[in-house]
Amino acid sequence: MKDIFAVYKPQGPTSRKFLNQVQKISGIKKWGHGGTLDPMAEGILIVAHSSGTKHLFKKDLSEKQYFAKLFLGEESTTDDIEGEKTKINVKNIPSLKDIQKAVEIVEKKEYQVPPLFSAIKVNGEEAYKKMRRGESVILEKRKVDIKKIEIIYFNYPHLDIRVITGRGVYIRSIAKDIGKELSCGAYLSYLKRERVGMYTEKDCINIENGNLLPLGQALKKVL
Repeated sequence: MKDIFAVYKPQGPTSRKFLNQVQKISGIKKWGHGGTLDPMAEGILIVAHSSGTKHLFKKDLSEKQYFAKLFLGEESTTDDIEGEKTKINVKNIPSLKDIQKAVEIVEKKEYQVPPLFSAIKVNGEEAYKKMRRGESVILEKRKVDIKKIEIIYFNYPHLDIRVITGRGVYIRSIAKDIGKELSCGAYLSYLKRERVGMYTEKDCINIENGNLLPLGQALKKVL
């Protein structure tokens, strides 16, 4: 019986809610996943059931690859498209050369401050819950491994990048940091996780147009 495999999470549900769907159609109660995807993000989610959950973090799943769209010239309270936006008075529109320089600087960063709207716990509670109540939250910077940032497309205010990272890197923070380096602000408008370890989209069990039936049929073949 296969107990660890890749599924494709669509945009919309949290990783936990998506996993609850997997649990419901599989009939197996114990499930875990190897790396959260934000609700707005889509892509590969590594899941495991039963005894396989113990081995999730023993597998070589640390390296991840993302395709991300950034919107420049504005900042977001959540560092992504879902937050409240503030338009920045941009005196000089960045050139491709400016973008390349900013990306090189962010790529070399060894420390990153996570988004305030994140699931990181502060005094036992997720930071995003405190933020929603209007409480003050301070998150410490932490060591990260940003392996590569590649510029795919640029036409201000749109910037597409491909990012390869180790564990614990927030692409929302990368977007925010690029905006800071450019002095124009930026937020993440779209995110797709293309690879986790050696798992790619072709390895995924997929949900087609929100229909759970294909996922259920596929699970029956591997469980």
